[in-house]
Amino acid sequence: MPTLMVAASVALAVALVAMDSVGSDRWRAQWPRLFGATPEGARQLLATISGSMMTVMGVTFSMTLVALALASSQYTSRILRNFMRSRVTQSTLGIFAGIFAYCLIVLHTIRSGVGEAVFVPGLALFFAFVLALGGVGVLIFFIHHIASSIQASSIIASVAEETIAVIDRLFPAKLGHAHEDDMDQVPQSLNERTWHPMPAKTDGYIQSVDSAALMRLAQDKKAVLRMERGIGEFVVEDTLLASLALEDPPDQETIAALNASYSVSSHRTVDQDPAFGVRQIVDMALKALSPGVNDTSTAVMCVDYLTAILARVGPRKFPALRGYDGDELRVIAKAPTFESLLSSAFDQIRRNAKGNVSVMSRMLGALDTIASQTDSPRRRLALCEQVQRIAELADRTIDSAHDRARIEERLMRVRKALDAGPVVCAEKEKRIAQ
Repeated sequence: MPTLMVAASVALAVALVAMDSVGSDRWRAQWPRLFGATPEGARQLLATISGSMMTVMGVTFSMTLVALALASSQYTSRILRNFMRSRVTQSTLGIFAGIFAYCLIVLHTIRSGVGEAVFVPGLALFFAFVLALGGVGVLIFFIHHIASSIQASSIIASVAEETIAVIDRLFPAKLGHAHEDDMDQVPQSLNERTWHPMPAKTDGYIQSVDSAALMRLAQDKKAVLRMERGIGEFVVEDTLLASLALEDPPDQETIAALNASYSVSSHRTVDQDPAFGVRQIVDMALKALSPGVNDTSTAVMCVDYLTAILARVGPRKFPALRGYDGDELRVIAKAPTFESLLSSAFDQIRRNAKGNVSVMSRMLGALDTIASQTDSPRRRLALCEQVQRIAELADRTIDSAHDRARIEERLMRVRKALDAGPVVCAEKEKRIAQ
Protein backbone atom coordinates (compact mmCIF):
# COMPACT_ATOMS: atom_id res chain seq x y z
CA MET A 1 0.00 0.00 0.00
CA PRO A 2 2.73 2.59 0.76
CA THR A 3 4.31 1.82 -2.62
CA LEU A 4 1.02 2.42 -4.45
CA MET A 5 0.45 5.66 -2.54
CA VAL A 6 3.93 6.95 -3.42
CA ALA A 7 3.32 6.09 -7.08
CA ALA A 8 -0.02 7.93 -6.96
CA SER A 9 1.67 10.98 -5.41
CA VAL A 10 4.31 11.04 -8.16
CA ALA A 11 1.58 10.81 -10.80
CA LEU A 12 -0.34 13.65 -9.12
CA ALA A 13 2.77 15.83 -9.03
CA VAL A 14 3.49 15.25 -12.74
CA ALA A 15 -0.14 15.98 -13.66
CA LEU A 16 -0.29 19.22 -11.66
CA VAL A 17 3.04 20.44 -13.03
CA ALA A 18 1.75 19.76 -16.54
CA MET A 19 -1.39 21.79 -15.79
CA ASP A 20 0.78 24.59 -14.39
CA SER A 21 2.84 24.72 -17.57
CA VAL A 22 -0.36 25.46 -19.51
CA GLY A 23 -2.26 27.90 -17.27
CA SER A 24 0.05 29.11 -14.51
CA ASP A 25 0.06 32.76 -15.66
CA ARG A 26 -3.73 32.95 -15.70
CA TRP A 27 -4.07 31.39 -12.21
CA ARG A 28 -1.33 33.61 -10.82
CA ALA A 29 -3.07 36.71 -12.19
CA GLN A 30 -6.49 35.76 -10.79
CA TRP A 31 -5.34 34.52 -7.34
CA PRO A 32 -1.92 36.00 -6.64
CA ARG A 33 -2.05 35.24 -2.90
CA LEU A 34 -2.63 31.51 -3.56
CA PHE A 35 -0.50 30.86 -6.62
CA GLY A 36 1.95 33.75 -6.63
CA ALA A 37 5.35 32.70 -5.23
CA THR A 38 8.97 33.42 -6.08
CA PRO A 39 11.23 30.52 -7.09
CA GLU A 40 13.28 30.88 -3.92
CA GLY A 41 10.21 30.95 -1.69
CA ALA A 42 8.75 27.91 -3.48
CA ARG A 43 11.99 25.97 -3.00
CA GLN A 44 12.12 26.79 0.71
CA LEU A 45 8.48 25.78 1.21
CA LEU A 46 8.88 22.46 -0.59
CA ALA A 47 12.18 21.70 1.15
CA THR A 48 10.58 22.41 4.54
CA ILE A 49 7.57 20.20 3.82
CA SER A 50 9.62 17.31 2.45
CA GLY A 51 12.08 17.41 5.36
CA SER A 52 9.24 17.58 7.88
CA MET A 53 7.46 14.62 6.28
CA MET A 54 10.55 12.44 6.53
CA THR A 55 10.97 13.42 10.17
CA VAL A 56 7.33 12.66 10.92
CA MET A 57 7.63 9.36 9.04
CA GLY A 58 10.53 8.38 11.30
CA VAL A 59 8.46 9.30 14.37
CA THR A 60 5.56 7.21 13.04
CA PHE A 61 7.84 4.23 12.47
CA SER A 62 9.26 4.59 15.98
CA MET A 63 5.77 4.76 17.50
CA THR A 64 4.81 1.60 15.61
CA LEU A 65 7.88 -0.25 16.92
CA VAL A 66 7.12 0.85 20.49
CA ALA A 67 3.54 -0.40 20.13
CA LEU A 68 4.78 -3.73 18.75
CA ALA A 69 7.27 -4.18 21.58
CA LEU A 70 4.68 -3.29 24.22
CA ALA A 71 2.02 -5.58 22.74
CA SER A 72 4.51 -8.44 22.43
CA SER A 73 5.69 -8.21 26.03
CA GLN A 74 2.31 -7.44 27.61
CA TYR A 75 0.13 -9.85 25.63
CA THR A 76 1.68 -12.28 23.14
CA SER A 77 3.97 -12.10 20.12
CA ARG A 78 1.32 -13.86 18.01
CA ILE A 79 -0.75 -10.67 17.79
CA LEU A 80 2.06 -8.74 16.06
CA ARG A 81 0.67 -9.89 12.73
CA ASN A 82 -2.46 -7.82 13.42
CA PHE A 83 -0.37 -4.67 13.88
CA MET A 84 1.79 -5.36 10.84
CA ARG A 85 -1.21 -5.79 8.54
CA SER A 86 -3.07 -2.75 9.93
CA ARG A 87 -4.35 -0.62 7.07
CA VAL A 88 -4.16 2.48 9.24
CA THR A 89 -0.43 2.04 9.84
CA GLN A 90 0.25 1.23 6.19
CA SER A 91 -1.82 4.20 5.00
CA THR A 92 -0.08 6.58 7.42
CA LEU A 93 3.39 5.58 6.26
CA GLY A 94 2.22 5.74 2.65
CA ILE A 95 0.81 9.25 3.06
CA PHE A 96 3.98 10.67 4.58
CA ALA A 97 6.22 8.95 2.02
CA GLY A 98 3.88 10.10 -0.75
CA ILE A 99 4.01 13.77 0.34
CA PHE A 100 7.79 13.56 0.46
CA ALA A 101 7.96 12.14 -3.09
CA TYR A 102 5.43 14.72 -4.30
CA CYS A 103 7.54 17.60 -2.97
CA LEU A 104 10.71 16.23 -4.58
CA ILE A 105 9.05 16.01 -8.00
CA VAL A 106 7.63 19.53 -7.81
CA LEU A 107 10.89 20.95 -6.41
CA HIS A 108 12.78 19.55 -9.38
CA THR A 109 10.63 21.50 -11.85
CA ILE A 110 11.15 24.99 -10.40
CA ARG A 111 13.31 27.26 -12.59
CA SER A 112 14.67 30.54 -11.24
CA GLY A 113 15.33 32.31 -14.55
CA VAL A 114 19.14 32.27 -14.71
CA GLY A 115 19.70 31.25 -18.33
CA GLU A 116 16.16 29.90 -18.56
CA ALA A 117 12.56 31.09 -18.26
CA VAL A 118 11.17 31.49 -14.74
CA PHE A 119 8.74 28.68 -13.86
CA VAL A 120 7.00 28.24 -10.53
CA PRO A 121 4.23 25.58 -10.54
CA GLY A 122 1.77 27.55 -8.43
CA LEU A 123 -1.03 24.97 -8.52
CA ALA A 124 1.32 22.10 -7.55
CA LEU A 125 2.83 24.32 -4.84
CA PHE A 126 -0.63 25.09 -3.41
CA PHE A 127 -1.46 21.37 -3.33
CA ALA A 128 1.83 20.71 -1.51
CA PHE A 129 0.69 23.13 1.17
CA VAL A 130 -2.70 21.38 1.40
CA LEU A 131 -1.02 17.97 1.61
CA ALA A 132 1.22 19.22 4.42
CA LEU A 133 -1.82 20.32 6.44
CA GLY A 134 -3.44 16.95 5.74
CA GLY A 135 -0.28 15.22 6.95
CA VAL A 136 -0.58 17.02 10.29
CA GLY A 137 -4.13 15.71 10.63
CA VAL A 138 -2.99 12.19 9.75
CA LEU A 139 -0.28 12.36 12.44
CA ILE A 140 -2.81 13.38 15.10
CA PHE A 141 -5.16 10.58 14.02
CA PHE A 142 -2.32 8.04 14.05
CA ILE A 143 -1.33 8.97 17.63
CA HIS A 144 -4.94 8.37 18.68
CA HIS A 145 -5.04 5.09 16.74
CA ILE A 146 -1.86 3.76 18.39
CA ALA A 147 -3.11 4.71 21.85
CA SER A 148 -6.37 2.86 21.19
CA SER A 149 -4.92 -0.16 19.40
CA ILE A 150 -2.60 -1.24 22.24
CA GLN A 151 -5.47 -1.48 24.73
CA ALA A 152 -6.31 -5.04 25.68
CA SER A 153 -9.97 -4.67 24.74
CA SER A 154 -9.12 -3.45 21.25
CA ILE A 155 -6.61 -6.23 20.60
CA ILE A 156 -8.89 -9.00 21.86
CA ALA A 157 -11.90 -7.63 19.98
CA SER A 158 -9.88 -7.39 16.77
CA VAL A 159 -8.75 -11.02 16.98
CA ALA A 160 -12.28 -12.17 17.83
CA GLU A 161 -13.83 -10.27 14.92
CA GLU A 162 -11.34 -11.77 12.49
CA THR A 163 -11.98 -15.27 13.85
CA ILE A 164 -15.76 -14.89 13.70
CA ALA A 165 -15.51 -13.67 10.10
CA VAL A 166 -13.52 -16.81 9.22
CA ILE A 167 -16.10 -19.00 10.98
CA ASP A 168 -18.92 -17.39 9.01
CA ARG A 169 -17.02 -18.07 5.79
CA LEU A 170 -15.89 -21.63 6.53
CA PHE A 171 -19.02 -22.84 8.33
CA PRO A 172 -21.92 -20.94 6.76
CA ALA A 173 -24.58 -23.64 7.21
CA LYS A 174 -26.58 -24.22 10.35
CA LEU A 175 -26.98 -27.66 11.88
CA GLY A 176 -30.11 -29.47 10.80
CA HIS A 177 -31.07 -32.39 12.98
CA ALA A 178 -29.01 -33.09 16.05
CA HIS A 179 -27.39 -36.22 14.60
CA GLU A 180 -25.99 -34.41 11.59
CA ASP A 181 -22.75 -33.49 13.33
CA ASP A 182 -21.91 -37.08 14.32
CA MET A 183 -18.51 -38.25 13.20
CA ASP A 184 -18.44 -40.35 10.07
CA GLN A 185 -17.01 -43.78 10.69
CA VAL A 186 -14.34 -44.95 8.28
CA PRO A 187 -15.41 -48.19 6.57
CA GLN A 188 -13.67 -51.27 7.95
CA SER A 189 -12.62 -52.24 4.43
CA LEU A 190 -10.20 -49.31 4.30
CA ASN A 191 -8.12 -50.84 7.07
CA GLU A 192 -7.41 -53.78 4.78
CA ARG A 193 -5.90 -51.59 2.09
CA THR A 194 -2.22 -50.80 1.68
CA TRP A 195 -1.57 -47.24 2.79
CA HIS A 196 1.54 -45.63 1.34
CA PRO A 197 3.07 -42.64 3.19
CA MET A 198 3.45 -39.33 1.35
CA PRO A 199 6.06 -37.15 3.07
CA ALA A 200 6.21 -33.39 3.43
CA LYS A 201 8.85 -31.52 1.44
CA THR A 202 9.38 -28.68 3.90
CA ASP A 203 9.14 -27.71 7.57
CA GLY A 204 6.49 -25.37 8.87
CA TYR A 205 2.87 -24.82 9.82
CA ILE A 206 0.06 -25.79 7.46
CA GLN A 207 -1.70 -22.51 6.66
CA SER A 208 -4.25 -23.79 4.15
CA VAL A 209 -5.20 -26.80 2.07
CA ASP A 210 -6.63 -26.87 -1.45
CA SER A 211 -9.39 -29.44 -0.98
CA ALA A 212 -10.31 -29.43 -4.66
CA ALA A 213 -6.71 -30.27 -5.63
CA LEU A 214 -6.67 -33.18 -3.17
CA MET A 215 -9.90 -34.50 -4.66
CA ARG A 216 -8.50 -34.24 -8.20
CA LEU A 217 -5.36 -36.08 -7.14
CA ALA A 218 -7.37 -38.90 -5.58
CA GLN A 219 -9.61 -39.10 -8.66
CA ASP A 220 -6.65 -39.26 -11.04
CA LYS A 221 -5.09 -42.10 -9.06
CA LYS A 222 -8.45 -43.78 -8.42
CA ALA A 223 -7.41 -44.12 -4.81
CA VAL A 224 -8.34 -42.92 -1.33
CA LEU A 225 -6.28 -40.08 0.14
CA ARG A 226 -6.16 -39.65 3.90
CA MET A 227 -4.89 -36.43 5.47
CA GLU A 228 -2.54 -37.15 8.38
CA ARG A 229 -1.86 -33.50 9.27
CA GLY A 230 -4.54 -30.85 9.50
CA ILE A 231 -4.53 -27.09 9.09
CA GLY A 232 -2.58 -25.39 11.87
CA GLU A 233 -0.38 -28.41 12.61
CA PHE A 234 3.40 -28.35 12.30
CA VAL A 235 4.98 -30.69 9.76
CA VAL A 236 8.60 -31.77 9.57
CA GLU A 237 10.35 -32.40 6.28
CA ASP A 238 10.28 -36.06 5.16
CA THR A 239 7.66 -36.98 7.77
CA LEU A 240 4.11 -38.17 7.10
CA LEU A 241 1.83 -35.55 5.55
CA ALA A 242 -0.84 -37.80 4.00
CA SER A 243 -1.44 -41.42 3.09
CA LEU A 244 -2.62 -42.86 -0.21
CA ALA A 245 -4.35 -46.22 -0.62
CA LEU A 246 -2.66 -47.62 -3.73
CA GLU A 247 -1.34 -50.96 -4.85
CA ASP A 248 2.02 -49.42 -5.81
CA PRO A 249 3.93 -46.73 -3.90
CA PRO A 250 3.30 -43.19 -5.21
CA ASP A 251 5.91 -41.66 -7.49
CA GLN A 252 7.69 -38.36 -6.88
CA GLU A 253 5.32 -36.51 -9.20
CA THR A 254 2.34 -37.58 -7.11
CA ILE A 255 4.10 -36.56 -3.88
CA ALA A 256 4.98 -33.17 -5.41
CA ALA A 257 1.35 -32.66 -6.47
CA LEU A 258 0.22 -33.43 -2.93
CA ASN A 259 2.68 -30.96 -1.40
CA ALA A 260 1.54 -28.30 -3.88
CA SER A 261 -1.97 -28.63 -2.41
CA TYR A 262 -0.67 -27.56 0.99
CA SER A 263 0.43 -24.04 1.91
CA VAL A 264 3.19 -24.40 4.51
CA SER A 265 4.94 -21.45 6.16
CA SER A 266 6.82 -20.47 9.30
CA HIS A 267 3.69 -19.18 11.04
CA ARG A 268 -0.03 -19.87 11.31
CA THR A 269 -2.79 -17.67 9.89
CA VAL A 270 -6.51 -17.44 10.59
CA ASP A 271 -7.64 -17.67 6.95
CA GLN A 272 -8.55 -21.38 7.15
CA ASP A 273 -7.60 -21.90 10.79
CA PRO A 274 -10.12 -20.47 13.28
CA ALA A 275 -8.31 -22.42 16.01
CA PHE A 276 -5.40 -19.99 15.63
CA GLY A 277 -7.70 -17.09 16.47
CA VAL A 278 -8.76 -18.97 19.59
CA ARG A 279 -5.09 -19.68 20.32
CA GLN A 280 -4.20 -15.97 20.26
CA ILE A 281 -6.91 -15.05 22.76
CA VAL A 282 -5.98 -17.98 25.01
CA ASP A 283 -2.35 -16.83 24.97
CA MET A 284 -3.42 -13.38 26.14
CA ALA A 285 -5.50 -14.92 28.92
CA LEU A 286 -2.57 -17.10 30.06
CA LYS A 287 -0.27 -14.08 30.09
CA ALA A 288 -2.81 -12.17 32.15
CA LEU A 289 -3.12 -15.05 34.64
CA SER A 290 0.64 -15.45 35.04
CA PRO A 291 2.04 -14.48 38.48
CA GLY A 292 4.13 -11.69 36.97
CA VAL A 293 1.09 -9.95 35.45
CA ASN A 294 -1.90 -11.13 37.53
CA ASP A 295 -4.48 -9.24 35.44
CA THR A 296 -7.79 -10.98 36.13
CA SER A 297 -9.82 -8.37 34.24
CA THR A 298 -8.00 -9.10 30.98
CA ALA A 299 -8.40 -12.85 31.50
CA VAL A 300 -12.14 -12.40 32.05
CA MET A 301 -12.33 -10.30 28.90
CA CYS A 302 -10.61 -13.08 26.96
CA VAL A 303 -13.16 -15.60 28.25
CA ASP A 304 -15.98 -13.28 27.14
CA TYR A 305 -14.69 -13.09 23.57
CA LEU A 306 -14.02 -16.83 23.48
CA THR A 307 -17.65 -17.22 24.45
CA ALA A 308 -18.68 -15.10 21.46
CA ILE A 309 -16.57 -17.25 19.12
CA LEU A 310 -17.82 -20.60 20.43
CA ALA A 311 -21.43 -19.41 20.57
CA ARG A 312 -21.07 -18.60 16.86
CA VAL A 313 -19.62 -22.08 16.22
CA GLY A 314 -22.19 -23.91 18.37
CA PRO A 315 -25.06 -24.09 15.86
CA ARG A 316 -22.84 -24.36 12.76
CA LYS A 317 -22.40 -27.46 10.65
CA PHE A 318 -18.76 -28.36 10.09
CA PRO A 319 -17.61 -29.52 6.65
CA ALA A 320 -17.79 -33.25 5.99
CA LEU A 321 -14.64 -35.17 6.81
CA ARG A 322 -15.14 -37.55 3.89
CA GLY A 323 -15.14 -36.51 0.23
CA TYR A 324 -16.87 -38.67 -2.40
CA ASP A 325 -16.60 -38.93 -6.16
CA GLY A 326 -20.08 -40.20 -6.85
CA ASP A 327 -20.36 -43.23 -4.57
CA GLU A 328 -16.61 -43.72 -4.29
CA LEU A 329 -14.81 -42.46 -1.18
CA ARG A 330 -11.79 -40.42 -2.28
CA VAL A 331 -10.64 -38.12 0.55
CA ILE A 332 -10.60 -38.54 4.33
CA ALA A 333 -9.98 -35.06 5.68
CA LYS A 334 -8.65 -33.89 9.00
CA ALA A 335 -10.43 -30.79 10.24
CA PRO A 336 -11.30 -29.03 13.51
CA THR A 337 -14.36 -30.03 15.47
CA PHE A 338 -16.52 -28.22 17.99
CA GLU A 339 -15.00 -30.35 20.75
CA SER A 340 -11.43 -29.49 19.74
CA LEU A 341 -12.20 -25.75 19.61
CA LEU A 342 -13.93 -25.92 22.99
CA SER A 343 -10.98 -27.74 24.50
CA SER A 344 -8.48 -25.30 22.98
CA ALA A 345 -10.45 -22.37 24.35
CA PHE A 346 -10.92 -23.44 27.97
CA ASP A 347 -8.51 -26.21 29.00
CA GLN A 348 -5.36 -24.15 29.48
CA ILE A 349 -7.21 -21.19 30.98
CA ARG A 350 -8.86 -23.52 33.48
CA ARG A 351 -5.53 -25.07 34.49
CA ASN A 352 -4.08 -21.60 35.15
CA ALA A 353 -7.14 -20.28 36.99
CA LYS A 354 -6.55 -22.18 40.23
CA GLY A 355 -8.32 -20.39 43.05
CA ASN A 356 -9.48 -17.56 40.76
CA VAL A 357 -13.21 -17.35 41.47
CA SER A 358 -13.84 -14.60 38.91
CA VAL A 359 -12.38 -16.55 36.01
CA MET A 360 -14.05 -19.85 36.98
CA SER A 361 -17.39 -18.14 37.42
CA ARG A 362 -17.10 -16.43 34.06
CA MET A 363 -16.15 -19.73 32.39
CA LEU A 364 -19.27 -21.34 33.80
CA GLY A 365 -21.32 -18.46 32.45
CA ALA A 366 -19.63 -18.95 29.09
CA LEU A 367 -20.59 -22.64 29.01
CA ASP A 368 -24.17 -21.69 29.89
CA THR A 369 -24.28 -19.23 26.99
CA ILE A 370 -22.76 -21.68 24.51
CA ALA A 371 -25.19 -24.41 25.59
CA SER A 372 -28.11 -22.13 24.75
CA GLN A 373 -26.88 -21.98 21.13
CA THR A 374 -26.75 -25.71 20.37
CA ASP A 375 -29.06 -28.72 20.70
CA SER A 376 -26.48 -31.22 19.47
CA PRO A 377 -26.15 -34.08 22.00
CA ARG A 378 -22.46 -34.55 21.27
CA ARG A 379 -21.67 -30.87 21.72
CA ARG A 380 -23.67 -30.57 24.91
CA LEU A 381 -21.82 -33.66 26.11
CA ALA A 382 -18.52 -31.79 25.63
CA LEU A 383 -19.94 -28.82 27.56
CA CYS A 384 -20.87 -31.16 30.42
CA GLU A 385 -17.30 -32.38 30.58
CA GLN A 386 -16.02 -28.82 30.87
CA VAL A 387 -18.51 -28.10 33.67
CA GLN A 388 -17.34 -31.16 35.58
CA ARG A 389 -13.68 -30.20 35.24
CA ILE A 390 -14.35 -26.69 36.54
CA ALA A 391 -16.28 -28.19 39.47
CA GLU A 392 -13.34 -30.45 40.32
CA LEU A 393 -10.93 -27.49 40.10
CA ALA A 394 -13.11 -25.44 42.43
CA ASP A 395 -13.25 -28.28 44.97
CA ARG A 396 -9.45 -28.53 45.01
CA THR A 397 -8.41 -24.87 44.96
CA ILE A 398 -11.11 -22.69 46.60
CA ASP A 399 -10.86 -22.51 50.39
CA SER A 400 -13.32 -19.74 51.20
CA ALA A 401 -16.81 -21.00 52.05
CA HIS A 402 -18.36 -17.86 50.57
CA ASP A 403 -16.54 -18.28 47.27
CA ARG A 404 -17.36 -21.97 47.11
CA ALA A 405 -21.03 -21.13 47.60
CA ARG A 406 -20.89 -18.70 44.69
CA ILE A 407 -19.34 -21.33 42.43
CA GLU A 408 -21.84 -23.97 43.55
CA GLU A 409 -24.72 -21.64 42.77
CA ARG A 410 -23.33 -21.01 39.31
CA LEU A 411 -22.74 -24.73 38.78
CA MET A 412 -26.35 -25.49 39.62
CA ARG A 413 -27.60 -22.98 37.04
CA VAL A 414 -25.34 -24.33 34.30
CA ARG A 415 -26.21 -27.95 35.07
CA LYS A 416 -29.89 -27.10 35.01
CA ALA A 417 -29.49 -25.47 31.60
CA LEU A 418 -27.66 -28.51 30.24
CA ASP A 419 -30.14 -30.96 31.78
CA ALA A 420 -32.90 -29.18 29.85
CA GLY A 421 -31.37 -30.43 26.60
CA PRO A 422 -31.08 -33.92 25.13
CA VAL A 423 -28.11 -34.76 27.38
CA VAL A 424 -28.45 -34.94 31.15
CA CYS A 425 -25.29 -33.52 32.70
CA ALA A 426 -25.62 -35.52 35.90
CA GLU A 427 -25.61 -38.79 33.98
CA LYS A 428 -22.53 -37.65 32.10
CA GLU A 429 -20.73 -36.92 35.37
CA LYS A 430 -21.48 -40.46 36.55
CA ARG A 431 -19.95 -41.83 33.38
CA ILE A 432 -16.84 -39.68 33.87
CA ALA A 433 -16.51 -40.90 37.45
CA GLN A 434 -16.77 -44.52 36.30
